[in-house]
Amino acid sequence: MTSSAPTPQTSFADELMAQEMQTVDAVIIERLRSEVALINQIAHYIISAGGKRIRPRLVLLFARALGFQGPERFTLAAIVEFIHTATLLHDDVVDESSLRRGRQTANALFGNAASVLVGDFLYSRAFQMMVSVNRMRVLDVLADATNVIAEGEVLQLMNMHDPDLAIEDYLRVIRYKTAKLFEASARLGAVLANADAATEERCADYGRSLGTAFQLVDDLLDYQGDTQELGKNVGDDLREGKPTLPLLIAMARGTEAERLTIRHAIEHGEVEKLPEIVQIVQRTGALEATREAARAQAEQARAALESIPDSEARKSLLEFCSRSVDRSF
Repeated sequence: MTSSAPTPQTSFADELMAQEMQTVDAVIIERLRSEVALINQIAHYIISAGGKRIRPRLVLLFARALGFQGPERFTLAAIVEFIHTATLLHDDVVDESSLRRGRQTANALFGNAASVLVGDFLYSRAFQMMVSVNRMRVLDVLADATNVIAEGEVLQLMNMHDPDLAIEDYLRVIRYKTAKLFEASARLGAVLANADAATEERCADYGRSLGTAFQLVDDLLDYQGDTQELGKNVGDDLREGKPTLPLLIAMARGTEAERLTIRHAIEHGEVEKLPEIVQIVQRTGALEATREAARAQAEQARAALESIPDSEARKSLLEFCSRSVDRSF
């Protein structure tokens, strides 16, 4: 399960944050610099691949919503993007992925060893930048997040090719591997604003729920989208033996023969029967059930914003809730 970007259509949030995101991009470019040429080459390759950079935007939007306008917000926005990028580099090596955001993955282009090591560079650069902010709470939040993300990676590895995976265990991987950095990004905006503990927790709740919604939609799009739109190979999750929610629901609702077909595909990473499996998940309503689960998470994110003062930033955060569920790639 890897997280993709929301729809690229121009939105209120895009317009609101355009100038601030340019500043974040400038920080990213400046702090990517290394005396090692290959590090520069690979890091710039993956950073320049695009994406909507939702995690950095959450840092900026929550800081703005809670009244913080200091320059540290740009540093923290860049930090979470570096951490996210490092996870993508490592993910693609573990998953043996060849396509991300419509381009060859770094590991396909530069090799696994270089990708892993540049991912390590991005992690360590992120921690250098955290220290420069000189706030212990920031270090606490991000150290916890990176540790939990690593646990999520290992949990997902353990769950590979297991058709008997419980839905709660599947959701636990999402909370650890994907939603945790969304949560940390939202929480950091509150930390910068010196918000009280209750407000910080509500911001974290928003991020966790939004991140979960995003990943649920990513997982259903692996059986509903197409390679050109998604920017990744359709059926990658099945090839990697990942028992995601659409498959778990389809097995629970399908006939015995359909259940056995999906079990065999998960166990063996078999994509030859992908068209048949897509038909099964569609016939059983598994895709819509997964999107409904995402909608429920988005509603939780909305609820977490109820006590946040009304502002343009809050409107943008509410908009993310809708976009997280309704996107088609």
